[in-house]
Amino acid sequence: MSYETYFSTHRDEHLEELKQWLKIPSISALSEHKDDVLAAAHWLTDTLKKAGLENIELHPTAGHPVIYADYLHAPGKPTILVYGHYDVQPVDPLNLWTTPPFEPEIRDGKLYARGATDDKGQVFIHLKAIEAILKQEGTLPVNIKLCIEGEEEIGSANLPPFLEANKEKLAADAVLVSDTSLLERGRPAICTGLRGLGSLEVSVTTALTDLHSGSYGGGVPNALHALVSLLSSLHDDKGRVSVEGFYDGVPELSPMLREEFVKQGVNEDKIREGLGLDALYGEEGYSFVERIGARPTLELNGVYGGFQGEGSKTVIPKEAHAKITCRLVGDQDPQHVLDAVEAHLKANIQTGAKVHVKQMEKARAFNIDPSNPILQTAADAYGKVYGTRALFTKDGGSIPIMESFSRVLEAPVVLMGFGLDDENLHAPDEHFNLENFDKGLLTIVEFLKTV
Repeated sequence: MSYETYFSTHRDEHLEELKQWLKIPSISALSEHKDDVLAAAHWLTDTLKKAGLENIELHPTAGHPVIYADYLHAPGKPTILVYGHYDVQPVDPLNLWTTPPFEPEIRDGKLYARGATDDKGQVFIHLKAIEAILKQEGTLPVNIKLCIEGEEEIGSANLPPFLEANKEKLAADAVLVSDTSLLERGRPAICTGLRGLGSLEVSVTTALTDLHSGSYGGGVPNALHALVSLLSSLHDDKGRVSVEGFYDGVPELSPMLREEFVKQGVNEDKIREGLGLDALYGEEGYSFVERIGARPTLELNGVYGGFQGEGSKTVIPKEAHAKITCRLVGDQDPQHVLDAVEAHLKANIQTGAKVHVKQMEKARAFNIDPSNPILQTAADAYGKVYGTRALFTKDGGSIPIMESFSRVLEAPVVLMGFGLDDENLHAPDEHFNLENFDKGLLTIVEFLKTV
């Protein structure tokens, strides 16, 4: 039986099985769902056993468990470590969902549920591809290991120590991950770079209490004025970050890389119109796709303080706050970047105000050379199924654990995603296009049989 026939025959059965996993509200960020996250982990171990995997282990951590399994019966063949996650994002605002987030429903060829594309649906592709090969051929053409965690959506804090402690158990020739997207429908992509991350919270304080603007206005520092002035100093008028040392470790874009970006054929007008904008904006001298994929950023994620209720209140606020994240590229050191931003803030604070900085997340960027033979094999696998070979891209987002896998295991990471950017991951009405579920199964089988 061909694999096309096999998957077509078992499609309804597979989708019903996936729906059972999607019904479990494994929200890692909310403590009230701790038992649900564990239930999703147990569902996975049971499914791995049914698929024919061996040595299935549930490893407790200080947070949510890591699942390990393997099938090592191909001496002399490569070992592929499959990584994914079974935790999901919170669902609010709940009122914006067309159907309840944990009641999976198929509409117009799309499977709607929280976790459908990020990342249960994509992990499930690997489980069923492995199961199909075992049922069809009785063994696998390569050695397989799986490492599936339950904390990706909250930063994977407990996975790096697990990797360090289990380097031999997890040793592999490549790490295979499906947690990214196609360029667009019918145009597969392999991500060769993910931006790193640094985040911080900023508080500006002035007087001991809020003050009446009639009695004190014009004579004392205003925390909101001081914060707005401070935040304005972080960029110049060409969209470039003004922090000294911020660009240390940022590589220049090579002509070859810029050509790869051009090949993506991104229509900036279409993006602008789709977002309802009069114009795109960013660092001068770079295209939209270069800015979001290969250049670092410093973004304000929240700015707040003072009176925010209905009507007017003539107050001079005593404090104001901001949340900042930086996306990092190349060899930028997150600690160096955060230290540089903090130093800039402290050096530029307005007279009479004080600034307090709390450094938070830190993750290095991930990069891999697209000429690596295993990436070329992956691109060919896409080409065989989709009819067009995968392009190599840089992703503006961050999956911090990718750099850890690459560094700790000293293995190339192959990011073979099957999602689409418009599938509302992290938002209401998250969904997975079943066209890519079907093609994803065949693509992973092709990859495992040819790697």
